[in-house]
Amino acid sequence: MAVRHVDPYSDEWLTQPTSYVRHVIDELNASEWWMGPCDPREVTILLGDGFALVWDEESGWRLGEFVAGGPERHTELTGVRYLGGGLLPRPARVPDALADARAGVGGCTAWRPCYRSHRNARDGFDVALDYYAGAGHIRG
Repeated sequence: MAVRHVDPYSDEWLTQPTSYVRHVIDELNASEWWMGPCDPREVTILLGDGFALVWDEESGWRLGEFVAGGPERHTELTGVRYLGGGLLPRPARVPDALADARAGVGGCTAWRPCYRSHRNARDGFDVALDYYAGAGHIRG
């Protein structure tokens, strides 16, 4: 099977994280979320208690108290904790990682990890995101 890369900044590329994030949203039973701007691509999930969970393509998931944000601008948080578990932890693992971040235990950290640069357009990350758009998504 040939590997198909998505052209950077195309409509498909801009919305590519949506499938992965929707799996996480399902695990969290969340309802309010939006895609942020790119460079890096970002998604925000409001948690309903004044906190938000933000994913970006460089550092993965982070939790913090929501300050500001929206579809046209990057989300601002205070008291940020990065969940750990890599750039694309399995969606079923995010709720436990979120609980750890709220408690300040486990693999969470206040230090921003940098797993990749959004400028590396052909590093295989688009292939990893595509996995969640297909039927091959593994729960657990």
